[in-house]
Amino acid sequence: MAIDAPPSFFSPWPDRLRHSAIILLAAGLALAILVAFGALMPVGAAAVFICIAAAALVPWRLHSVAASREDVRGVSPVETAAVSAIVAGMPDPAVLLDRAGRVVHLNAAAAQLAPALRKNELAQFALRSPEIIAALREAIATTEARRATYLDHVPVDRWMELIITPVPVPTPFGGTEKCMLMTFHDQTPLRRVEEMRADFVANASHELRTPLAALSGFIDTLQGPAKDDAKARERFLGIMHTQATRMARLIDDLLSLSRVELSAHVRPDTQVDIVPIIQQVVDGLEPLARERQVAIDIELPERPVMIAGDREELLRVFENLIENALKYGASGGKVMVSLARAVSGEGAPEVRVKVRDFGPGIAPEHLPRLTERFYRVDVGDSRAQGGTGLGLSLVKHIVNRHRGRLLIESLPKNGATFTACFPQARTPGSS
Repeated sequence: MAIDAPPSFFSPWPDRLRHSAIILLAAGLALAILVAFGALMPVGAAAVFICIAAAALVPWRLHSVAASREDVRGVSPVETAAVSAIVAGMPDPAVLLDRAGRVVHLNAAAAQLAPALRKNELAQFALRSPEIIAALREAIATTEARRATYLDHVPVDRWMELIITPVPVPTPFGGTEKCMLMTFHDQTPLRRVEEMRADFVANASHELRTPLAALSGFIDTLQGPAKDDAKARERFLGIMHTQATRMARLIDDLLSLSRVELSAHVRPDTQVDIVPIIQQVVDGLEPLARERQVAIDIELPERPVMIAGDREELLRVFENLIENALKYGASGGKVMVSLARAVSGEGAPEVRVKVRDFGPGIAPEHLPRLTERFYRVDVGDSRAQGGTGLGLSLVKHIVNRHRGRLLIESLPKNGATFTACFPQARTPGSS
């Protein structure tokens, strides 16, 4: 890298001589004519020429140039517009502090995160979190990097990670100064995922522990006291079969939910007719309907209704919705399944599959949480019905993958209505 030599006093002279050549030539010619005609003495002409040459060649701007250079040297390199643009362009909240902890630059994200931050003011007065203040003091005292994690309660609870990095900055006199770059990273999504995983493992292990304990107990009983009791053996084997079926269904739902979540970002593009899918589900649940003494009323169009979807996943959606209506709304004696075309709130055409029961209904406080994993309105009743607590969560994830919506409406003692809405497939002639 080339280093510019310091300018000398004589460096401007060659350029000025070149630029003033015409002026000097014209002045010399005019003075020579005046001397030739006797209008001016040679000594006077020489004096005038020297004055003109001095006026043309002396670098009068030398002082102003030097002054401007001194002004540039007086501005700290860290306060330049280039550094400000770099801090402003950082995607995360970022604040650049000087050695004393005063704010030199901050970007819009940092101003939004901590509105009390002000340029040329101490950051400790604006960031009141004890973890931030402790990390900042240590970083300033040791000029070493520091990390801190804290919980921000305003406007909502957010887990934030603060990273303080020392940045060496050149000074105007050739030295270096340690500034502090503070960057904030939002850890809330990672924290929530970790909490969801912990809850998921805890709930799954709890759900599996009950049937496993029942199977283990009945096996011990059949191998011991009930070894020769045929009646007890038949009863226990029936219970064991029920528990094994429940455990197998739970595992199946867990695997299905994992597969749907893995492919949640990939929208199905296969065109399927959902009319025969719904009819197939209803036909398969007829034995359960007869067992529960519930009549299933179906309202399906005769023509095909095409949507972009995955046939197996749609089977799971309608099977879960209709089976839940038959189990938990059996007291109403009737379940209605209908399919209709409608228009969404954004004006786009969509297909709505509505499943309504006339059972006891669901209290309003439970509605927002129905699609959470393992959430049950009545834990005892759900387990007695063979539910895993994952059915509606699976329905929601499948509907979301199909870029649809799940609507839930219910009032106590007035039944419940679950509506799966899917974007309608475009026909070849549609615009």
